[in-house]
Amino acid sequence: MSDHLDQAATTHDHHGSPQRKSSAFAGRMVFLIVFAVVIAAIAFLGETLGHSGSSGASTITVTGSGTVTGTPNTMSFQMGVQTIAASAASALSENNVKTAALEASLLNNGVTKRNLQTSDLNIYANTNSNGTVTGFTASDELNVTTHQLSKAGAAIDAAAKSAGNGVQLSGVTFSISNQSKYLAAARSRAIQNAHSEASQIAKGGGTTVGSIVKVTDEENTGSSGIVYPFTQFASAAAKSVPVQAGSQSISVQVKVVYSLGS
Repeated sequence: MSDHLDQAATTHDHHGSPQRKSSAFAGRMVFLIVFAVVIAAIAFLGETLGHSGSSGASTITVTGSGTVTGTPNTMSFQMGVQTIAASAASALSENNVKTAALEASLLNNGVTKRNLQTSDLNIYANTNSNGTVTGFTASDELNVTTHQLSKAGAAIDAAAKSAGNGVQLSGVTFSISNQSKYLAAARSRAIQNAHSEASQIAKGGGTTVGSIVKVTDEENTGSSGIVYPFTQFASAAAKSVPVQAGSQSISVQVKVVYSLGS
């Protein structure tokens, strides 16, 4: 009887033990696989965060401005004549004679032909409060540019005398014809200004300014010299019309991105 039980027990152990071993082995394999996946995910996430941090270097963006002042060497203005007559043909004919005299005078006083351009030519009827035509007006206006500022006053005076009482002058402005050297100086000052601002901000944040990452040159602006409003011009007894060119400021703005020290 005892031998039979021992044999049965032996048989039971013989068949049950492999099953438990197989189940335990499978469990360990599943655990190892899951563990490996978790470790890989953590490693990948850490690598991703590390690359993100290294490529996203700290920067600062500032805007710098620079201004320089120069003396204008070019004068532009509009000058024309206006004639009133009983008929449109008469008004135009008389006005043409005055305009021709105006052009000839300007050409004889330092203005070149390429710097004379017709900008406005009109003929229109004049009417009274009842709508009745009382006459006709013809007008002709020129855009004029001269680079001889020392002769500009005399040129205007002579032109006014040649055209008579119907002459008109407007829109006098001054400019610098070649701004290259002024723009270069203004840009240099703008960069220096930007670096100064960036350094101040960085110092306040406990860091330092590094190298330039990017520079954007904003549109430059220039202020004109003296501008005269439209006026009915009458030549005075003076030797020539007084002309003062004054000075002109040229300003530049730059947007600069700097790297920051760690």
